[in-house]
Amino acid sequence: MFQDILNFISTLDPALIYLTLLFFSFIENIFPPSPSDVVVVFGSTLIAKTTVGFIPILLITSVGSAAGFIVMYFVGKYLGEKLLRKGKLKFIKQESLEKADIWFNKYGYKLILINRFVPGTRAVISFFSGVHRLKPLPTFFYAAVSSFIWNALLIWLGVLLGQNVSLVDYYLNTYSNIILVITAIVVIYLLYKFWKRKKANK
Repeated sequence: MFQDILNFISTLDPALIYLTLLFFSFIENIFPPSPSDVVVVFGSTLIAKTTVGFIPILLITSVGSAAGFIVMYFVGKYLGEKLLRKGKLKFIKQESLEKADIWFNKYGYKLILINRFVPGTRAVISFFSGVHRLKPLPTFFYAAVSSFIWNALLIWLGVLLGQNVSLVDYYLNTYSNIILVITAIVVIYLLYKFWKRKKANK
């Protein structure tokens, strides 16, 4: 299954693959539910097929991530207080907003450097770096370094997966079979309960 998907994607134009990776890397800071990391790992599996290259993917995803961070920084800087006051950031949990505010007061630029390694807080951290009006140049530099390191790790993981496709296929098939068995048991149980209830009502 995994091998079939890889074979199909590897037939696509490399430019389309790069654009997709750029888009998802950019959007993750703006729309947190985006499965950007998964897309980067999956796209990087194609390196093993020489469809795309390690360095181009690393540069593209890092630029996309940094650009998304910069956009949210300026949103936070110029619109942050207004958005927070009106409660417009529905896609970000209130708890995350409160934590980010505390963290920024305590750690400042250090938080920018580790922001890629703290899942679920990237949009919040980039937004609050603008709200707290951190200096743009060091902020963008640390964001770029953080993106570069994190994406390098994701791409490396993707390369490993691409080199072990048969193993991934085995685990995916095993997982799918287990899910099918569990689903069948649940359906049988629900049908039994329905039949029993119907019989009791007669």
